[in-house]
Amino acid sequence: MPFRARTPTLYRSLQTLFNTHHSLNFSSSLPLKVSRHLVHDCDCDGFLPWLERKAGSTISSSLSIGKSSYGRSLFASKTIQTGDCILKVPYNVQITADNLPPEITSLISEEVGYIAKLAIVILIEKKLGQGSDWDPYISCLPQPRDVHNTIFWNENELEMIRQSSVYQETINQKSQIEKDFLAVRPVFECLHQSFGVITYKDFMHACTQGLDKPHLLLSCIHCVNSFLVLFDNFNVKSPVGSRAWGSTKGLSLIPFADFFNHDGVSESIVMSDDDKQCSEVIADRDYAPGEQVLIRYGKFSNATLILDFGFTVPYNTYDQVQFQFDIPKHDPLHGMKLELLQRYFVLPTEDVKSLEHSVNSFTIKEVKSARGKGKGIPQSLRAFARVLSCTTPQELNDLVNEAAHADGRLARRPFQDINREIQAHLMLSSLFARLIEERNAAILSLDSSNSPSSCERLAVRRSMARDLLVGEIRVLKSASAWLENYCD
Repeated sequence: MPFRARTPTLYRSLQTLFNTHHSLNFSSSLPLKVSRHLVHDCDCDGFLPWLERKAGSTISSSLSIGKSSYGRSLFASKTIQTGDCILKVPYNVQITADNLPPEITSLISEEVGYIAKLAIVILIEKKLGQGSDWDPYISCLPQPRDVHNTIFWNENELEMIRQSSVYQETINQKSQIEKDFLAVRPVFECLHQSFGVITYKDFMHACTQGLDKPHLLLSCIHCVNSFLVLFDNFNVKSPVGSRAWGSTKGLSLIPFADFFNHDGVSESIVMSDDDKQCSEVIADRDYAPGEQVLIRYGKFSNATLILDFGFTVPYNTYDQVQFQFDIPKHDPLHGMKLELLQRYFVLPTEDVKSLEHSVNSFTIKEVKSARGKGKGIPQSLRAFARVLSCTTPQELNDLVNEAAHADGRLARRPFQDINREIQAHLMLSSLFARLIEERNAAILSLDSSNSPSSCERLAVRRSMARDLLVGEIRVLKSASAWLENYCD
């Protein structure tokens, strides 16, 4: 990694160099409920005027910052009607990795992503304190005590969600943050003389603090050849994007927009328009003065919300379950089945988040109708079960021949022998029953735990764990009901 000699001019000019921006979006990460009553937040009285002076334009004339049960929120300061543009933040007051001066950028290897770079921006601005041109914004970012993303849970707290894929995803994210920290350590060594030691904990907090609402690219509108292209629920795949939003120029932080809280059924989203050089929010319904104004971060399950944003919702229509379906080690056809699965099965992107990329990783969603087509249970999963249910090499060869004469996909058609078809689906049903039992046991353990509930942090995280597990059980039960009906 290249090193550049420290120069006094670098530190004298940091504040000036941090005055250019591009585009992105973000928000905050606490368990959310709607508070219809505005509680004035005197700590933020000067925030919007400061931001509008910096932008040289009006950011919002219909929103004000207040406090709800779960922290800072945005409320209607006057009557808002459906279709009103309630927020417009120019790109020139959004923070991106481009805010890093060349002297620092030269110390960062190409493998370091946008999130880590944004974390460096936040750390430097935070170290500058009141000398930072962004101090009114940086000082409003969440404190460690207010952040509940699972990467901050201790080992005992993580045990509450061991049955969920979020457990392993949390470990993977923590590992990625540590890898990023090691990659950017030369930057912190360079800044040591001016700012003192920047620790791994500082970096880890910045990686979520600066991004603790939408950690994913929720939705952006880009004008390309006069067409608006809407990207909703696009996964940027990063442990720290919870406050970051995306556009054609990458990830950025959008001051003021981060005070929006999440409503999974809202149609309002943050839209970044490269032609207008700004990010906007359009109201999806009417609001009376004093009502909390909500937007949708994305169509996210509780697994995503708890991991990336640090909150859950009691009933989440977007809940899903990620799991692995293994070939029994004692299966005499283990090697042959594994070879076929690796040859024919390709994981669709929606089946992969942080789970190990393998042919036996699947995601199921809630099946809305037990008598419907089983939407929510991937066809690839049912095909996988058919392969696993085979007991002879000839049966496997028959599947290969069938695929060759059809569309090339292995075991996508039901077995002609109805008993074999039922057997394959009963195998899935047995798997789901086990996953349900494991989660029920975990919830029972939560309810019977002797740990003191007087600790507010533990109480919040225990409630989040319950929401996560209950949602996954609902999804699994819906899939089980469909399988039972299918076999009947």
